[in-house]
Amino acid sequence: MNTPVTPQLAPQASTDNASLQQLLADLHAQRVATWAPEDLAVNVNQRATLVAQHNRAATAQIGDVLPDFSVQEVNGELVSLDELTATGPAVLVFFRFAGCPACNIALPYYQRALQPALQQLGIPLLALSPQRSDRLVEIKQRHQFDFRVATDRDNALARHLGILYEFDQASRDAATAKGNPIGDVTGTGTWELPKPTVLVVDQHKTIRYIDVAPDWLLRTEAEPIIQAAAAAR
Repeated sequence: MNTPVTPQLAPQASTDNASLQQLLADLHAQRVATWAPEDLAVNVNQRATLVAQHNRAATAQIGDVLPDFSVQEVNGELVSLDELTATGPAVLVFFRFAGCPACNIALPYYQRALQPALQQLGIPLLALSPQRSDRLVEIKQRHQFDFRVATDRDNALARHLGILYEFDQASRDAATAKGNPIGDVTGTGTWELPKPTVLVVDQHKTIRYIDVAPDWLLRTEAEPIIQAAAAAR
């Protein structure tokens, strides 16, 4: 039987002013200090493999036009790209799942460091995960996000963007041994997750900025997103 995935959060000291990379580095340092070496090796090796195998040319590019899509928010409402870009650009943030420790650092960071600037610019932020909305709601409730969080059902949009990866065998074995195969956690029934990715899409649905992070402990800081979003207006 699979058990709930409880996020392991980084120490809370000085999080308000810390960069996202520092917060994620703190999480890794915490793991180095507390995890069994064999468990740490599975995590480190999977991330290193993803970096080594990442093909930037195979992902969506600046200038690509996205098809319209509709996704279900965790409150059950549907939101479309047409709606998001009706009056200007939108920011899309892809993350892994509600119990992902790094996501529980990155998304609150975006709430603090990104969302206020986007609100001033009148630009919506949508966070997307393949996880079922009834499970995904947990992360929004936990952190009281005031941006939208929605399900990319069957990883449809992430697949279109070319940002998916699959667990390697060691990661599958480790997750299964803990009773948490990722397909059970997300409700997708697969070993696929999106690489953390940020896009700025303008009013014409054209990608004006994209940053894909094959290593989920190396994610996009707020400032370049703000600059790209402002320039896309």
